[in-house]
Amino acid sequence: MTLASAFRRLAFAPLPAPPGFFALPLRLIVGYGFLEHGYAKLARGPDEFIAILHAMGMPFAFFLGWATIVIEVIGGLLILFGAFVPLASVPMIIVLLVATFTVHLPNGFSSVKLLAYDASGAHFGQPGYETDLLYVAALLALCLGGAGPLSLDGYVAARRTEPTNDSWSTVGLVHPVRGRLQRPP
Repeated sequence: MTLASAFRRLAFAPLPAPPGFFALPLRLIVGYGFLEHGYAKLARGPDEFIAILHAMGMPFAFFLGWATIVIEVIGGLLILFGAFVPLASVPMIIVLLVATFTVHLPNGFSSVKLLAYDASGAHFGQPGYETDLLYVAALLALCLGGAGPLSLDGYVAARRTEPTNDSWSTVGLVHPVRGRLQRPP
């Protein structure tokens, strides 16, 4: 393989990788990110997060605080394992949209605002809604493209395919993510 042919092969999407493997890095970062945010709220004490919601004037701050924590922890775990991804994504996207419109929107788009740098290090301003939109985009990509072959959703889908009298099933043309028969073009 020449350098030019290697460049052509790697220069254009999709890269030569098994179908559905795009989902693995998305699931890892989104799942871990949500799990970490939920755990941080628990570690600092849920009452502290609930007090922040109350100070912001959110109605039902106690209920919303606990709902957010549960959605972040359980949703993060479900996304990490690739289980019930479309179902888990709905409340997670709602949490992101509420955070966007109640906290981050007034701070603009950018999630990184370097205000100053001195002997004690970098000083940053309030983050904007950029990261929230990235999480929403990743969740939507997982919903549209599937959780991938290394997921519980992929495992369940593959187990659901039952042998049929269709001749295509005998040659093993089963989609690796969705688990459905795929006829060649």
